[in-house]
Amino acid sequence: MPVTVTRTTITTTTTSSSSGLGSPTILGSPRALTQPLGLLRILQLLSTCVAFSLVASVNAWVGFMGNWCMFAWCFCFAMTLIIIIVELAGLQQRFPLSWRNFPITYACYAALFCLSASVIYPTTYVQFMSHGRTRDHAIAATAFSCIACVAYATEVAWTRARPGEITGYMATVPGLLKVVETFVACIIFAFISDSYLYKHKPALEWCVAVYAICFILAAVAILLNLGDCTNMLPIPFPSFLSGLALLSVLFYISAMILWPLYQFDEKYGGQPQRWRDANCQSRHNDSVCPWDCRLAVAILTAINLLAYVADLVYSARLVFVRV
Repeated sequence: MPVTVTRTTITTTTTSSSSGLGSPTILGSPRALTQPLGLLRILQLLSTCVAFSLVASVNAWVGFMGNWCMFAWCFCFAMTLIIIIVELAGLQQRFPLSWRNFPITYACYAALFCLSASVIYPTTYVQFMSHGRTRDHAIAATAFSCIACVAYATEVAWTRARPGEITGYMATVPGLLKVVETFVACIIFAFISDSYLYKHKPALEWCVAVYAICFILAAVAILLNLGDCTNMLPIPFPSFLSGLALLSVLFYISAMILWPLYQFDEKYGGQPQRWRDANCQSRHNDSVCPWDCRLAVAILTAINLLAYVADLVYSARLVFVRV
């Protein structure tokens, strides 16, 4: 049964936290690195380090897509290093964010970052390289990116909330869905960065507003938990989550209808076929062509709608089920 958690407590340096395998991870001690979760974080650190090092050594990235992949690997490496240092030094109490919520929130984001890099880098860059040392480095970097993605996803699976367990909200299914929702929204923003895709069409401008509003609301929910500020709301936090999820579902339903209608239906000025877009004729381009951007946004809108529907179901259970 879901557990209603509106306020979390910070793990002290003398507390042992379960790694999900039945063995405790000793915090504030070098022995933390010999436990399953500690070893997993070392794997995350090494795999992301190797990934960006291989690419940087041969200068094998260019354009927005390449920059994003390098950012993802470097960011994950830096944040994982910070987490390891905090746990080794026993600084959880002095950390400005809730330690019960922060590590799993970051691990979920990192898994999505590495997943996106593992897909984007080979499909938009590696496959167009000529055979040689540079391509070999790029392929190896992709492999280590996949390893990092699996490692971060494993941490999420190990540390997420179990039925009847008292834990931070971000370790629950709705909390993890908030991470997915905000990440998908960020990808949508990247695809609609060119206002040409929606300007002068009120229906499409409404869709952009939906993406922005829902992203802000989900980000606020995450920040409230990371800052341990959920008790500052004038209404119970579970009720706030249910209302947020319901509003987001209704908004995304409208976007799911309007975006494909006005982008792909000729009656509304859309372009149903890719080959008609002159910008999509090039076999290899560092940027994504407009028609592909429209299709990607439509798919991501559907994905986020499903995430918000699942969020609504679980959040409703958090409100009405008392443990």
